[in-house]
Amino acid sequence: MLRNFAVVVGLNFGFNRSMNAADAADGSSAGAWWRREDERLLSGTGCFVGDVYLPDLLHAVFVRSAHAHGRVGDIDLDAALASPGVQAVFTAADFSALPAPQVNALLPAIHQPGYGAMPADRVLSVGAPLALVVATTRAQAQAAADLVWADIEELPFIGDEAAVDGEAGELDPAVAGNLVAKANFGHGSLPVRVPSAKVRVQLPRVAASPLEPRASVMRWDPQSQQLKAWLSTQTPSRARDELARSLGLAPEAVHVVAPDVGGAFGGKASICPEDLMLAEAARRLGGAIRWQATRGEDLQSAPHGRASRCEGAVWLDGAGRIEAISADFDFSLGSWLTYSAVVPARNAARIVPGPYQLPHCRAEARAHLSNAAAVGIYRGAGRPEAAILVERLMDAAAQAAGCDPLEMRRRHVWPADALPCTLPNGQWLDRCDLPGLLDEAAQRFDYAARRVQQAARRANGECVGLGIGLYVEPCGQGGESVQIIALADGRYQLATGATAQGQARETSFAQIAAEVLGCRPDEVDVLHGDTAQCPPGVGALASRSTAIGGSAVLVAAQTLRARLDSGLPRPLRVDRVHTAEHEAWASGCVMVAVAIDPATGELGIEDLVWVDDAGTVVHPTLVHGQLVGGLAQGLGQALMERLVYDDQGQLLTGSLMDYALPRAADMPEVRLYSRPTPSAANPLGAKGVGEAGCIGVPAALLNAALDALAPLGVRQLDFPLTAARIWQAVQDARSTTSSS
Repeated sequence: MLRNFAVVVGLNFGFNRSMNAADAADGSSAGAWWRREDERLLSGTGCFVGDVYLPDLLHAVFVRSAHAHGRVGDIDLDAALASPGVQAVFTAADFSALPAPQVNALLPAIHQPGYGAMPADRVLSVGAPLALVVATTRAQAQAAADLVWADIEELPFIGDEAAVDGEAGELDPAVAGNLVAKANFGHGSLPVRVPSAKVRVQLPRVAASPLEPRASVMRWDPQSQQLKAWLSTQTPSRARDELARSLGLAPEAVHVVAPDVGGAFGGKASICPEDLMLAEAARRLGGAIRWQATRGEDLQSAPHGRASRCEGAVWLDGAGRIEAISADFDFSLGSWLTYSAVVPARNAARIVPGPYQLPHCRAEARAHLSNAAAVGIYRGAGRPEAAILVERLMDAAAQAAGCDPLEMRRRHVWPADALPCTLPNGQWLDRCDLPGLLDEAAQRFDYAARRVQQAARRANGECVGLGIGLYVEPCGQGGESVQIIALADGRYQLATGATAQGQARETSFAQIAAEVLGCRPDEVDVLHGDTAQCPPGVGALASRSTAIGGSAVLVAAQTLRARLDSGLPRPLRVDRVHTAEHEAWASGCVMVAVAIDPATGELGIEDLVWVDDAGTVVHPTLVHGQLVGGLAQGLGQALMERLVYDDQGQLLTGSLMDYALPRAADMPEVRLYSRPTPSAANPLGAKGVGEAGCIGVPAALLNAALDALAPLGVRQLDFPLTAARIWQAVQDARSTTSSS
């Protein structure tokens, strides 16, 4: 969240100091800068899970494994139980009835691991919970947790690379070869001849790193036999259902509140085993318990992102056009499955060939277990992998055909008048203007002149490159719920199943409703994140909330307006669930110029132009913040972020001293332009925007870096594009040249 939140608040803060909410709510252009969330967040009066206060609240700390894989023997709890303030210490035996979190079966024949929330006889990754200590204060719980000793017999470590290469070991006998799921998409048949070019890209594990790590407060009421949970979550309705299932309760007996959530980026879309164990501990103790993960705990045991290997091939016909491409993706899922574990694999396979109209295409994705933290959805969730691989293939095809990369793309993009349509692989591609995006980006970037300048600079010994990232991205399926009440006092109350983690949902939904109802946005109160006050919904993920949730607000407000216009008296209530018949697809084009110092490997971004199509734009400032925030995370993934395990499964990047996040000084100047085409998938015409920066930016940067290094003989780079990695690639290329 830090990256996105810092950008958005930075944009708004200076303006808001000289403008109050009343000035902004009048529908004027100045009001477009106002976010109703800003007042409480910037004044420190927001309520996060860490701010929830309850009398007699206890505190929990998890004892975590120092081993990546092993059989658990005796666990000595005596010293911990005798420690000051300790109320209880729980182990796997106490949680034996708790099932593992559910998995969304989006793909057929998913093979799930056969263990519960805390495996009783083994640990499967560094950081896996071994025990839960509950004490009067957090410091007491931590001190006692440090006294727990466990006898663990080490077993062979199966890392991400070994898992995707089919080394099963003893990771989980219930899953043959560690293969959890496969996804196959495509159309036509591949040529039998040798491909014209092949590419390979490795995307390492990355950490979502929200400003607020995972946190939860669980309160069990022995009288009513009900649970109330305050969770830092993207999906309160899903969390309620999962807690109820785990504890054997009716959903009505569980009340989940997602207060202000300090960022998520997909990492909080699934409930974690720790949440289930904390709820059971609260029930056993008959009170309230708080758990707040440390930054180190999140780096070690929260769901990670990416962890994929991508390989592709392209075939050209005699005229230099693409006849076919193939794409293979291998994803590591870690040691347990999040709810959305197979989403990245499915997304990557179904997006290929992206924005291009090709005669033949084959795409397959595989997902595997390994002895490491779980890998779930992370901003983009398979879309970056697809875009990066396809865009590398387009550059490789251009090189093989002897034409410019921009021209190769122009030859193959879908024409605007052919969309929307159902693609040969069964996916529905939304209305967009891909040739227009390419042309405007090229014009804004001055692409032709830059190619001329590049040749001149190369002649002077400079190492400079240009890169293109053209992309399309699906933005969430299904439905979302809303309830709008015209109150007797003239105001309106809107309750939505969508949630927020910094996207300013209250601001945008109030604006949509107000424009239909003919009132000021500040006359619409927006409720979200509370399962007792709001209708059940999916939540905020997959860039779906404005396209689907905002459309639900639109149709409900239209219905309410019609009923009020017909003379029905207040109070008057409308409930709606809007289900999208098709998935909205956003699109965009990124062009970037880089310069590389071969002596040091340092990469500098000289210019970055981005033309985005987010469909109907409800609030330009919020869209801008989401684009720049996503760009920052895409930049981090491309240039510096990487979670690293050693050959024993120990995490070497366990703190922000070791795991690099982009800082303000790392952000380049960005030129953003909007070229919207309204979506044909929903009445609002909106498309997603929150994940776009993680999709187009890394693809363009990788192409630019390889373009810059091509004269030196460098043909392969993997993320992140650090100075050390680029320098080594240059040395390897020079060594190969000299030896030949």
